[in-house]
Parts: sequence; C-alpha cells; structure tokens
Amino acid sequence: MSTKDYLEKDYYKVLGVSKTATADEIRSAYRKLARKYHPDANKGDAQAEKKFKEISEAYSVLSDEKRRKEYDEARSLFGGAYRPGGGGIGDFNLGDLFGHTTTGGERLTDLFGGLFGGRGRATQSRRGADLETETTLSFTEAVSGTTKSFTLTTTVSCPTCRGSGAKPGTTPRVCPRCAGTGHESTNLGGFSLSEPCALCKGRGYLADDPCLTCSGTGNVKGTRTVQARIPPGVSDGQRIRLRGKGEPGERGGPAGDLFVTVRVTPHPVFGRSGDNLTLTLPVTFPEAVFGAEVRVPTLSGPPVTVRIPPGTRNGRVFRVRGKGATRRDGTTGDLLVTVEVAVPQNLNSEAREALQRFQAATADHNPRADLEARAKGA
Repeated sequence: MSTKDYLEKDYYKVLGVSKTATADEIRSAYRKLARKYHPDANKGDAQAEKKFKEISEAYSVLSDEKRRKEYDEARSLFGGAYRPGGGGIGDFNLGDLFGHTTTGGERLTDLFGGLFGGRGRATQSRRGADLETETTLSFTEAVSGTTKSFTLTTTVSCPTCRGSGAKPGTTPRVCPRCAGTGHESTNLGGFSLSEPCALCKGRGYLADDPCLTCSGTGNVKGTRTVQARIPPGVSDGQRIRLRGKGEPGERGGPAGDLFVTVRVTPHPVFGRSGDNLTLTLPVTFPEAVFGAEVRVPTLSGPPVTVRIPPGTRNGRVFRVRGKGATRRDGTTGDLLVTVEVAVPQNLNSEAREALQRFQAATADHNPRADLEARAKGA
C-alpha cells in the first residue's frame, strides 16, 4: 500500500468520531457500524462487505492506544491535509506501521490481526516502532559513505522483572477475563466481535504485585548505542531509512526502522551537483589567453592535471571523469571544473605599463560592439 493510499484514509471519519474521541466513544461507534454492515447481515452485498472492512480496519487502529498514537503522529508528520502528487515521501507498506502485511485473498481475521475470532491470534508478535534522529556529516563522509554511532532513547524490556511486569519473586497470572488471549468477545446478535480485554489491556496476563521499576508495564525507557552504515552519496537534508535499527519488536516481532535526517557541512573547495562534484578553478589572464596545464585537487586521491587550451573563456567547464561522488552501485560521477579568470588586484608599475600597451594595441577590438543592437532586436 502506498503512502498516498494510507494518508488519504481518515479512520476517524470512517467511524464518524472526532479526533479527540474517547476509547468508549470509538468502541460504541464501531459496534453500531459493525452491526449494520456485518457480512452475516448483508449476504451478497459487496458494498456492505467493503464498508465493513473499512470500519474494521479503522477500529483495529483507533482501539489500540499505541497504534492510534503512531497513526496520529504519522499523519501529523507527513501532513494531515495530504494532497495527491505532493511527493517527497515515497511509498511504504502498511505492515511497517501495523506490524503485518495483507493481501486481497486473506480472511478478515488475517487482515486485522485476529480482531474477529481466533484465540490464537491474540498473542501474535508485533513489529517495533520506528525511531527518528539526525546526524551531521562532513562533506567527505557524505560523498564517500561512513559508519556512525547513534545513542537512542527507546523502550526496552524492564531489567528488574525481565519484561513480565511482576515484582521479582512473583509470577504474573493468566487474565481470568480473557483466559490469556488478550481479547474478549461481545455478542451482537447472530455474530460476535472480539476486542482487546479491558482488564489486562490486551496483554493476556495480570501482575497482582507489579514491578516497582516499570509499574507493571514490563518496559522502561533506556538508552542504547547502535552503529549503522551511512551509504555514499547522501545529500544535505536527505532522510534515510536504516532497517531494523528502531524499537525492538514485541513477542518475537521484528524491530522497527531508524529514520535518519542527514545534515552535511559545506566544503571550502568542493560542491555537489547530483553525482558530480564541482570546483571553481582560478586561472590567470595569460593562462586563459595562451593556455596552460593546471593542477586541480580531487576530494580523494592525488591532484589531476587539467589542460587549459589557448583562448579559454571565463566560465568554461571542464569534466574530469570518475572523480565525483560515489553512487549506490559503486560507480562514481565526475568532477566539473569551472574556469574563473582571476583579475589581479595589485599591479606594480611595470605590469601596469604592459597592460596599458596591451590595451592600446587592442583598441580596435570592442567585444560589446553589437550588444545594444542585439538587445533591441530581441
């Protein structure tokens, strides 16, 4: 599913509730709509089945506090007033947000993580949350790639209770309300709906004597350091995705991703133009007139020699093959060298007299002779 498909789905609108709706209001709205559009009450009605899937999808997100928070943050991050064609984000799979992927041929219980029946689905694994951070690279690091260390503040398993939520020396018990499934069913007349257990909050167990470190949640905030390879060729402001470097998953689920916004410090000599590096090469007036061989530095490696042919004009660009930025496929761009004729600021008397003689000798040459005529004819 693309970002466009995801961001255009307003789950609050689907359920007919406000963005500040309480959990009870969301549950009430869902039950009312589910009863109206349930397939068992609308056999053969494709539109009703489609509507039922939409409200079920909306409820599966908004009824879960963590998923609802992720959904709200994602819409806020990428723009709640998303417009098709806005660009700049790219595509991602809903499985990245909800921890599982879907296909058109799956049953409804597979689509929405066991929301409708199936006690075994209640303890399914869940993908860890994504994390965001920034890093600053030198110009050379951005061009060539580098390995960076990131200190992240994340949710980690409580070291005191080892994630159980129970005080050391005690054992959590199976929730008597949901029998450890994490869900409870509600009979709506002819069919039943499954919802997260209100007593254990979907965990499937209870800690009568909760851990004092994590207050019974099983998780605490902690820091960890991860090392990640920044690929070559990244540019200033680029947002890159490091798979599996985010929050750890729950119950064996995969870790989330780490999104890194890159800031690149400018270089005093080199610039970037896509995969090419750029450099401004000062040359003297005689070098531009008579030609010369000039040494040009490269970002990595020894200098190269660039031949300046006689009569080179100011602003002419020379291309040095293979001395640019590294591409993802391992190849490199080019170094674009722009000639800039340097005008001397301080002349001694001898140089000044020589220049005056040159001016007198070329007095019949006016490079602006037809400038005004061409301007009027445009």
